[in-house]
Amino acid sequence: MGAAYFYHLTRRSLDVALTELLEAARKRNMVVAVRGTDLARLSWLDEKLWLGADDGFLPHGLAGGPHDADQPILLTIGEAANGPACVMSVDGAAVSAEEVAALERVCILFDGNDEAQLNTARGQWKALKDAGASAQYWSEESGRWEKKAET
Repeated sequence: MGAAYFYHLTRRSLDVALTELLEAARKRNMVVAVRGTDLARLSWLDEKLWLGADDGFLPHGLAGGPHDADQPILLTIGEAANGPACVMSVDGAAVSAEEVAALERVCILFDGNDEAQLNTARGQWKALKDAGASAQYWSEESGRWEKKAET
């Protein structure tokens, strides 16, 4: 049974925090799906990942290509064709308690300066908690990630 990890972004931008989490997941050899809600936004993230540090290359692809099932990191707005062990939800993309239970990990990244994303994350936390899913809330308010709550 997996767990949901909520990452409340207040200091890092989404692309920086996502890159850090993806690097950590890849060090564990996890296959990851980054689930968003908008193709243009995922295209922007795709570009940011390609322009990362030379020594930190993250092999990935944007869903819709011929090799989606082979991608170690797949950016998608729907179900992931790469059989992920981890789903990273950005921009309020939906996750379910069933996914949390079935996957090794679900990460929910949300911008604490965006009221809509904050409210969506609160709703997701409540829904997952009410469904009995394991969840952790992480804040970077102090300048480093600190666990603030756990169900």
